[in-house]
Amino acid sequence: MIKENFTAVICSLNSKYIHSSLAPWYLAAGVKQFCNNKINTLISEGTINEKIEDIADRILSQKPNAAGFCCYIWNITAVTRLIDIMKSKLPECSVILGGPEVSFNPEQVLAERPSADYIISGEGERSFAMLIDCLASGADMRDIPGLCYRENGKSVTVPGVIIKEDPPFPYSTDYFKTLNGRIAYIETSRGCPYSCAFCLSGRPGAVRFFDLEKSKENIVLLANSGTKTVKFVDRTFNACGRRAKDIFRFIIDNYGRSIPYGVRFHFEIAGDILDDETIRLLKKAPAGLIQLEIGLQSLSKRTLESVNRKTDVDSLVKNIKKLTGPGNMHIHIDLIAGLPYEDMESLELSFNTAFELDANVLQLGFLKLLHGSCMRENPERYPCEYSKEPPYEVISTPWLTIEQVARLHHTEDALERVYNSGRFRRTIIYLLKQTGNSPFQLLSSFGAFCADKNIDNISLDAYTELILEYFSGAGADRTALRDALVCDRLSTDRSGKLPAALRIHDPALKAAVSRVEKIAPPKGARRSYALLYSENCLVYVEYKDIDPVTKSFPLKKLGLDSL
Repeated sequence: MIKENFTAVICSLNSKYIHSSLAPWYLAAGVKQFCNNKINTLISEGTINEKIEDIADRILSQKPNAAGFCCYIWNITAVTRLIDIMKSKLPECSVILGGPEVSFNPEQVLAERPSADYIISGEGERSFAMLIDCLASGADMRDIPGLCYRENGKSVTVPGVIIKEDPPFPYSTDYFKTLNGRIAYIETSRGCPYSCAFCLSGRPGAVRFFDLEKSKENIVLLANSGTKTVKFVDRTFNACGRRAKDIFRFIIDNYGRSIPYGVRFHFEIAGDILDDETIRLLKKAPAGLIQLEIGLQSLSKRTLESVNRKTDVDSLVKNIKKLTGPGNMHIHIDLIAGLPYEDMESLELSFNTAFELDANVLQLGFLKLLHGSCMRENPERYPCEYSKEPPYEVISTPWLTIEQVARLHHTEDALERVYNSGRFRRTIIYLLKQTGNSPFQLLSSFGAFCADKNIDNISLDAYTELILEYFSGAGADRTALRDALVCDRLSTDRSGKLPAALRIHDPALKAAVSRVEKIAPPKGARRSYALLYSENCLVYVEYKDIDPVTKSFPLKKLGLDSL
């Protein structure tokens, strides 16, 4: 018997509000396209920072017959608590889990989570719709690809199938109503041509490219949605170089036409396979339009070979240097600590080489032993200690001790605050030159110093003072360091206010400002001024024209002798 007014709620818990989620909208589109029965499908998005009880009440207020949850390493703990609450309040609601965190060990997931009724592995658009159809009609579900469920107290798993068609169109009217300027996501391919031992992206098989013209239509659609960032979730966007070049050119050619000014596009690419023509094209892109995320993971060839990562390291380094040179794109590169054969010496070498590439962001991540990854499934080949709780992060390896991993976490904290924040770029350039330390040595020593200070909730002003105090006693000239910090803070803080540690009461400042404003009066933009004693000059910034890549304002300097 078919249940009337069958309601299915699809829930995704994002890590931050600014992120949206594409998966539930794909699933909802699948229900609309593939279900034979009339289903009332609702989407519920939230964040892992909300109270779980509030999320549960929001879902339960819809009185769902079924609830599906998109599961990832960042939200599986919250999802587990959420479904327990829901089952206690509405036990007749069927709970369905899907996503990478549950796809590779579905029977274990069912055994450990009694509140879950069904697991769907792999691509879920059609299988989820088939399951909802069966739940609504009472039909047999034994032929639903990728489904795992309980029968007579035992788990039953239906084999998955290879999907060849494009997924259903996810961008409904409701999608745009709920986007609210958050990051919009687009997918123009699924799968990955690589089979890295630490990753899941290559597990489904060959890369499947979606219709190119429809992808271009979706690009324009999302660019006009009110979002400022359209992020491609293709695992290796340039797996097909010709196709990637076509899309890059389409975006660049249509910027300011069908694509509004101010929208930016984010891609994950393999840097070593870029050809010269694509690099030349990207170097001509309008400033801020393109963001590239390029995985290095390691620059040790032995390490890369051990995890089956096929990378031409020399080409990778050369190409990244070409991309960062013009300064028109935001470039994000990353390393992974905890990979095989990567000890502190090797990692430091990779870090310093990566730092010299002058990317906007250098991420130092830590190996995560994901369910379904080759590294997790072959512990004898890839021995390491890791947390048994999500996100399954490495604790130690035969090449890195627990203490060394802890030190790397402190280094990462300093890297994020000093370099990746973009707030102290002049300062770090000065410190590297003045102290003679390598980037790794500089950030590692400062990270260790800060770790002893318990700075978790430290303010930006207090952190600025820490930099001044620590490095003044570690080889830097205090006056020159103060001046570098002044320049950084003025150019990156729209308030124009310097922290107390950098302010110097000097009547000469007022006199210099008065003379400058007679020579070059402000033209509608607010200014902030300071004296640089190591250069005997006045520096000022007008908070008007922000760099779309670095998010900083240009500085102007005038020698005091010329005023």
